Amino acid sequence: MSLSPAPVWNPQRPGPMPYYRYRPFDDRVRVPAEDRSWPSARIERAPLWVPVDLRDGNQALAEPMDTPRKRRFFDLLVATGFKEIEVGYPSASRTDFDFVRHLVADDAVPDDVIPVVFTPARRELIDRTFDAIEGLPRAVVHLYIATSPVWRDVVLGRDRGEVWRTVREAAEHMARRADQGAYVRFQFSPETFNLTEPDFVLELCDGLTELWDASPDRPVTHNLPATVEVATPNVYADQIEYVHRHLARRESVILSVHPHNDRGTGVACAELAVLAGAQRVEGCLFGNGERTGNVDLVTLALNLYAQGVDPMLDLGDLDAVKETVEHCNRLPVHPRHPYAGDLVHTAFSGTHQDAISKGLAHHARRAAELGVPEEQAPWSVPYLPIDPADVGRSYEAVIRVNSQSGKGGVAYLLRAHHGVDLPERMRPDFSRVVQEATDVSGREMTPKELYEMFRAAYVIDDGEVALDAWSVHPESSGAHRFVCTLRTADRTGDYEGTGPGPLSAFLDALTAAGHPVDVLDFSEHTAGGETFAYAECRVGGTTCWGAGQDASALAASVRAVLSALNRAMR
Repeated sequence: MSLSPAPVWNPQRPGPMPYYRYRPFDDRVRVPAEDRSWPSARIERAPLWVPVDLRDGNQALAEPMDTPRKRRFFDLLVATGFKEIEVGYPSASRTDFDFVRHLVADDAVPDDVIPVVFTPARRELIDRTFDAIEGLPRAVVHLYIATSPVWRDVVLGRDRGEVWRTVREAAEHMARRADQGAYVRFQFSPETFNLTEPDFVLELCDGLTELWDASPDRPVTHNLPATVEVATPNVYADQIEYVHRHLARRESVILSVHPHNDRGTGVACAELAVLAGAQRVEGCLFGNGERTGNVDLVTLALNLYAQGVDPMLDLGDLDAVKETVEHCNRLPVHPRHPYAGDLVHTAFSGTHQDAISKGLAHHARRAAELGVPEEQAPWSVPYLPIDPADVGRSYEAVIRVNSQSGKGGVAYLLRAHHGVDLPERMRPDFSRVVQEATDVSGREMTPKELYEMFRAAYVIDDGEVALDAWSVHPESSGAHRFVCTLRTADRTGDYEGTGPGPLSAFLDALTAAGHPVDVLDFSEHTAGGETFAYAECRVGGTTCWGAGQDASALAASVRAVLSALNRAMR
């Protein structure tokens, strides 16, 4: 097939990699595409989430979990709200078998939680699996076999008929073993489903639905894995919708999916599969699993949450969930991992910080207007798809400052951590101070360092001109008289000035001392019992900002003007 000429704006040219060795998905499997309904569907209810961390995720670990780590993980899954949990592959190892027996002996499975165990289609391994669950009041036994042509030809050495006979014999034996015990449901996975002929998938699934005599009260789960991703997510959605439409006794089937992430689109595959008719999703917390991992259940659940859909899980303390998973898996969660990463709610860029800062302020005002707490008000803040507080994060790390940051982020951190609410006109000035420091250091500034930098830059307590003593005296005319002792490098003297207000009287005293000051802008606010004052002043041909802080509003104002004067005289 010849490619059309590249447009003039695209200078890319053929690369040296041997791409011709690989076949597109449509050369490997036929995907019947009928009138698609999934593109116009919406997810309005969470599917049944089934974590497979204790089996599929565990077998991908360099150091598989022992019973204490597995138990801690299992307890986390229960506390988070999962109601069907794959607990192991009992026939694969002594450790897995012993963990299932531990759950039985410890009566660890709550009444509303159903454990799932995994078995290949071999009689002796099925027996081992049923031996493991003996004593559990309820369970799902999950049967699997690979079904795609490459597996049938290269790995199993069986044709379609032989694969079906193997599956049927295994399913019959499972039914006999289940009749001997408690409430057991069945699950079947045609492994490598996404490369298996659709008619063969239906033949296997429908045959097992009949053999196991599934009913709405005792449904069978048919689980359709994207064992290794080979196509764009819309192809997987087409495959799921085809099976969904053509399964026999559909009301007696739970249609499940198990996407992997080989192409990096596991989450998209799962979401589109649910749009296409899937009712159940298997995956791992934070996407652990073989190769690039299983689909990430935390991301899927919080994606729904961000759309106003109840995920039916409790992820309100996401850091605690992450800490447990990292401990049990002995694998870190990436700092850029959706929702859970240490940096996902953090902005360094100046424009992003400004938008977030304004968005948080608007959210607070909107909550006050509605008369509700901020944590209950509708959320609409730029760059933050959900409120970090909803998953247990504070706002402390939302905005962080480095050389890429701007005035909005700097102002936010000073206000949030130290009560310093810089006036709009002052923010660019302090931003330049911060920019110079971060350009030199090349590192991030902490809120404490920003506050110390602000104090060092704008609050001059003992400069070239200092106030040794001062007092204000109201006059009967309504004016004010400011009396002070001013100290400079070469002399100390007593001065006074008058004005309609105490601050204007101070300015008059400064003029009398030979230091005329024009105040161009002034603002103040109170926080934590202290007044913060900010003054933009012109001294000769120099304009500078100064700041002051004091329990007295007047003292803070005087300090702000004096700081600006001293900065201008440097």
